[in-house]
Amino acid sequence: MRSAVNELIGCQAIDSLSRNVSLARRYVRSPKVVSSILTRSWFGTIRAFVEVVKESLMSTAKVGFEARPPVPPFTRESAELKVRRAEDLWNTRDPEKVVFGYTPDSRWRNRADFVNGSEEIVAFLKRKWSKELEYRLIKEVWAFGGNRIAVRFAYEWRDDSNNWFRSYGNENWEFDENGLTRLRFACINDLPIKESDRKYRWTLGRRPDDHPGLSQLGL
Repeated sequence: MRSAVNELIGCQAIDSLSRNVSLARRYVRSPKVVSSILTRSWFGTIRAFVEVVKESLMSTAKVGFEARPPVPPFTRESAELKVRRAEDLWNTRDPEKVVFGYTPDSRWRNRADFVNGSEEIVAFLKRKWSKELEYRLIKEVWAFGGNRIAVRFAYEWRDDSNNWFRSYGNENWEFDENGLTRLRFACINDLPIKESDRKYRWTLGRRPDDHPGLSQLGL
């Protein structure tokens, strides 16, 4: 997106400036006047391009935060689909993707961290996944009703000293009418494990459809 905007700005700037140079040289004989015209034209062009960039970024934000079905009220089937899609999103380990599953003003409590809004969510997730390496997550519906879902989950990861952990947690979600999470409250406990005790060994990314869930693994 950024490269496309830069290309647009560059092309428009060259085109606009070229037209202004041609007109100035054609109708104005004084070099000082030509210089004055081009200077004013250049600053006007910059102001116009700033507006183009702002509109482009706002458009991108609107696309990113579009509706994320399933939307409430939830059934058993739609709640399970919602949880699986959230699991898939977090298994990307990409904060810039994960954040679009939440409202721009989403509020979290994650362990003892209080996180508010998109900017803080992205920063929090970057810190998280810089420490929690080889992160693999499985989620499961615990309960649901209206626009809320309760989830239990477990994920495995290692630190930079190759110590492995399995983190168990419960979280409560509340959604807006577009299916974006506006409230997330999570309690998590870390259990040190041996590498040989790991249960999640799929290639980093989305859990395969034939991989057992939490209940099947006895977790």
